[in-house]
Amino acid sequence: MKKIFIYLLFLLPINSHADENIISFLKEGKKVVFLRHAIAPGNGDPVNFDINDCSTQRNLNNKGIIQSRNIGTFFLTNNIKIDKVLSSEWCRCKDTAKIAFGKFKTLSALNSFYEDRYAKNKFKQIKDLKKYINNWESDSNLIIVTHYIVISALLNTTTSSGEMVITDKKLNILGNLEIN
Repeated sequence: MKKIFIYLLFLLPINSHADENIISFLKEGKKVVFLRHAIAPGNGDPVNFDINDCSTQRNLNNKGIIQSRNIGTFFLTNNIKIDKVLSSEWCRCKDTAKIAFGKFKTLSALNSFYEDRYAKNKFKQIKDLKKYINNWESDSNLIIVTHYIVISALLNTTTSSGEMVITDKKLNILGNLEIN
């Protein structure tokens, strides 16, 4: 029993320490937070997808709505300053941004290019997004609500629904945090 207790004590500070580092980075400001939209069951988008009609898209389920609220609560309870919240034009991203942060703007460079019909946009979107981040100046943080495919293409990392990847302005990854 003693060995198990010591082992658990050894493990707990590592996880806690990682979260504390992420919170410290965010409190410093000047970070870019890439947030994959909250839980929206399925993969890709329906054939009848219409960017202006949420009923034709994959949307957040109840777990995704709760996850979005928890993400917003994380920023509030840790007093993390936010300069801007930018979102993909897809409803699951806009809903994540709205529920978590309230105020947001859309940016087409954050749209998904997962499916063949949007793949041609990939290089322009990545170029436009890098340019936006390069020109962004603030002492607070920039929140970017987008898709797995965009985060993967830009940062060469994977994310779960609702997971945040925190970077500096040069897109060096400082850490990640998943909030359920």
